Amino acid sequence: MNYKLFHFNSLTSTQDKAKEFAKKGLSSAVIISDVQTRGRGRFKRKWHSSKGGLWMSVLLKPKNAQHLQYLTFAAAVSVVNAIKKITGINVKIKWPNDVHYKGKKLCGILTEGIFGKENHVVVGIGLNVNQDKFPEDIKNIATSLKLIKNETYAIKKISLLILEEFSNIYEKIYDKNKFNGILEIWKENCDTLNKNIKVTTGKKKVLYGQAVGVAEDCSLLLKLNNKKTIKIIEGDVHIRY
Repeated sequence: MNYKLFHFNSLTSTQDKAKEFAKKGLSSAVIISDVQTRGRGRFKRKWHSSKGGLWMSVLLKPKNAQHLQYLTFAAAVSVVNAIKKITGINVKIKWPNDVHYKGKKLCGILTEGIFGKENHVVVGIGLNVNQDKFPEDIKNIATSLKLIKNETYAIKKISLLILEEFSNIYEKIYDKNKFNGILEIWKENCDTLNKNIKVTTGKKKVLYGQAVGVAEDCSLLLKLNNKKTIKIIEGDVHIRY
């Protein structure tokens, strides 16, 4: 897939710029910014996006825009594959959208749909690459490739490899409606499954149990302590090591 690449020194967020481009009828565009002044993650949380990270949004016009959750999974797998190829670090996916190393967050993914006369999807990827420190409130839960390997990496090289991996999955699996194929490769790279976890749902309810699987719609299957299994559609997972 041929993407049009747009690079900025600073943006409020690459997601916002992608949405602007969608209104102008653009698609197959990649927006990268050195800095985001108002980067955000799930639940509109602030995402610290200083210089040294990869802040990227991919604007797509898929035939099947209603299956956004699979694009989140596809992006997570793409990031894992790219990191392994470039650094050799064995990173894992935490349901639903984080890539982490030994429990510390390296990357978050935010997928948003733009529905109207034409449907677009924006897949946002925020990856900590060359930062050597983080703000006080996240320094114990975030890490970067540089902090793990004590090496500086070429952000452009990483971005192009992630795009290559993502395009492969998008064209060969997602576009052909082989959603089970995405689930399978995602499961191979996810370390949430079969763990005892705590989940804080979107409605702030706290649940404890074992992550026993992922449903067809990418929701998490949680086996509660009373042996009942329920579906978690959105929430924060804390793995109880």
